[in-house]
Formats: sequence, C-alpha cells, structure tokens
Amino acid sequence: MNAWTSYRLQDFIPFTAEVYFRLLERMGETFWPLHLLTLGLGAATLVLALKHHPRLACLLPAPFWAFVAVAFFFQRYAALNWAGGYVGNAFIAQAVLLVVMALTGWGMDKASRRTSPPVVMGIAIALFGLIVMPLMAPLSGGSWYQAEVFGLHADPTAVTTLGLTLIMLRGVALWIAAIIPALWLVISGLTLQVLDSTGAAVLFAVLAITLVGVVWKSIASKR
Repeated sequence: MNAWTSYRLQDFIPFTAEVYFRLLERMGETFWPLHLLTLGLGAATLVLALKHHPRLACLLPAPFWAFVAVAFFFQRYAALNWAGGYVGNAFIAQAVLLVVMALTGWGMDKASRRTSPPVVMGIAIALFGLIVMPLMAPLSGGSWYQAEVFGLHADPTAVTTLGLTLIMLRGVALWIAAIIPALWLVISGLTLQVLDSTGAAVLFAVLAITLVGVVWKSIASKR
C-alpha cells in the first residue's frame, strides 16, 4: 500500500512536453492535407445533426474514431506509453458503438430543438472542436502542423463528438455514447496538466459543460 501511495501523477506520464507535442506535429506532417477532408466532413456531420438526420450524423464520425485509434494510438502513442494500445481499443469500441447506433437508430433524438439549452451547448462544443481547437497551437506560437484537427487527433475528435451527442442523442444512449470521449478528455487533461499545458483547463471546461448538458437533457426528456 505504501508503495502505491508513493506514486505521483507525473510517474504515469513517461514523456516530456516536447516529445508529446512533437508527436502531434508528426501527425499533422504525415497526413496533410487530409485535415481539409476531415474538417469538411465534421462540418457536414454537424449540419446533418441540426437538420434532424441523426443516424447519418452518428455514422460519419465512426471511421475517424477508428482512424485515430490506428494512426495515433496504435502506431504512435503506444510507443511512448504502454496504455496507448488500451486507449486505441477504446476508440475502436467507440467507432463500433457509433455504427451500431446509426444502423439501429437507438437513442436518436429526431425532435431535438435547436434552441434548447443542451443542444446550444452541443453546438458550441462541436464548433469549438472543429474550429477553435485547430487554431490554439498556431495562435500560441506553435507550428501549423501542431494544429489538432477533428478526425486526425484524439482531443478534437472527442470534443466534437461530445457536442454532436448532445445534439442528436437522448436518454441512456446519450450517456453511453459520451463515456469514452469523456474518459479520454480526463486522461488527456491530466496529461496536459502534468506537462504544464494550458490546454488541460480547456478540456476540463468542455467536460464540465458536457456534463451539465447531458444531465439537463436527461431531465428534460423525462418530463
């Protein structure tokens, strides 16, 4: 017991900030200009969700979750952290879940109102993941290749998906679809906190807003 209590959070992050952000940069360098396609499809997914086509909007992000699992976690992140493979499997599971939900229509909120507070929160979160997050690194003085983009990098993919779930899902399905993206943001936020990155506060803020939105929508759907 004493051995476990001697560990600190830093002991579970076996890389430096320089190494981690270089990994993100390598993703950008390797897959440019795929960014344009993923961002375009992400925007199309948001439009579909708002136009009450939730099944198609649920299906479109699934390949990106699988891509991030393979290209980022299995092929790159796992070389830095032994837990990368497990996280990659979780991303694969999320991709499968989105496909199943899209094919069955389970939990789809076809009557979602654009002006309801949870949906407004979802729109704001999705737009943040699609538009603001790619700009954070360049505006902070980093390389444009360090820009984290939906469909290529884990954080914006999780953030955007959380926003989409608030728009297009309801009930138990909403909670289940939000679990893996939310857990990754917890892991990523703690990692960034250890690396002294301001991005940690951003991810925790997204998590807090998402939780409020999910609880709000769950209560409203029972009325």
